[in-house]
Amino acid sequence: MDYDIAIIGAGPAGLSFALSLRDSGLKVAVVEKQTSESLQNPAYDGREIALTHLSKRLMHQHGSWQRLGQDNIHPLKAASVINGTSDYRLHFDAPEHRQEPLGYLVSNQHIRRAIFAEFNASQNDSRAAELLAGQSVSRVHTDSNGGYLTLDDGKTISASMVVAADTRFSTSRNQMGIASDYNDYGRSALLCVMNHEKPHQHTALECFLYGGTLAVLPLNEYQCSVVITVNSAEVSELLAMPEDAFNREVEHRLGSRLGKMTQSGERYHYPLVGVHARRYQANRFALVGDSAVGMHPVTAHGFNLGLSGQDLLSTEMIKAIQQGRPFWDSRVLKAYEHRHMPNARVLYHGTNTVVGLFTDDRLPARVLRNAVLRISNHLPPLKQAIRQKLMNRQHPALRLF
Repeated sequence: MDYDIAIIGAGPAGLSFALSLRDSGLKVAVVEKQTSESLQNPAYDGREIALTHLSKRLMHQHGSWQRLGQDNIHPLKAASVINGTSDYRLHFDAPEHRQEPLGYLVSNQHIRRAIFAEFNASQNDSRAAELLAGQSVSRVHTDSNGGYLTLDDGKTISASMVVAADTRFSTSRNQMGIASDYNDYGRSALLCVMNHEKPHQHTALECFLYGGTLAVLPLNEYQCSVVITVNSAEVSELLAMPEDAFNREVEHRLGSRLGKMTQSGERYHYPLVGVHARRYQANRFALVGDSAVGMHPVTAHGFNLGLSGQDLLSTEMIKAIQQGRPFWDSRVLKAYEHRHMPNARVLYHGTNTVVGLFTDDRLPARVLRNAVLRISNHLPPLKQAIRQKLMNRQHPALRLF
């Protein structure tokens, strides 16, 4: 075999998995279609990621958190959910005794740069994974002896095991015969950084409006990332709006809660698609990151699940090595699936339920939406469970959405 493990995809989940295996003694290759230069200097894409305390711990453990730069980390001190035109809020904030935020907001660009910088800095270390950049994988298959990747130049590399981290539209998942539940929400998200007149107090807002949703992700005190989710047929209208008209549109949708709004930078848009693989493993093959589960962004779980999943897989594999067992054995991969899938499945389907309810503008749904917020606000165990999900540094036995 050329390698012990071949990882497909050098995104945050794939590179984090490679970093998790630095001290495992395994020979690892990471195959990525982008060039090293593109990985080193990722372009800004409009996405701001809400990181949990577990994600912070895992990134710190790898050394990538330290590379973010304090100015690029924005504390999330509170979060509120608003329904329709009502001012009533379901509100969460961090417990006073913790003296730390609910979570952290960091640009996807900075996260990718920091993780790749840590990976790249270790390239001179004999323990480091080898990066095969600028290479696309055209075919994946495994047998009883190992896994095999056919690259677009016709070259084949072999490994004792293959791990796919190649997005929610994973071709390797499909080639390995792993079925997935696919949900095209028929909606698109428009993202834009905006300056505003009133301070946001480091509070995120999720406004479930009639006809679309609007999220405010707090950055600097008078700056935020705005995420507008509408029917995909309507997103082109928002993209085409003159800047002044767009500013007034956002002010109107927010009910002037942050005062005058001013666009800063470009507008970006992404179609929303959810994917959940029905299995996370096959013969000498495993899925991590969005290849395993690609989430709707409304509950901000996707990136965090990706980091959590790669850590669970690497932990099971390292445990097997320490016990003298094959790291690619089906028992090892099923143990990973058993630990990761229940939480991911609950979050995936729970998120879809939330999206279904809070994007249904019919009168019965509107009434139910108001009732859900009011009941939830008066259920301390539920609010505590959500805080625990955000602030827990360990892998919980079961995550609630």
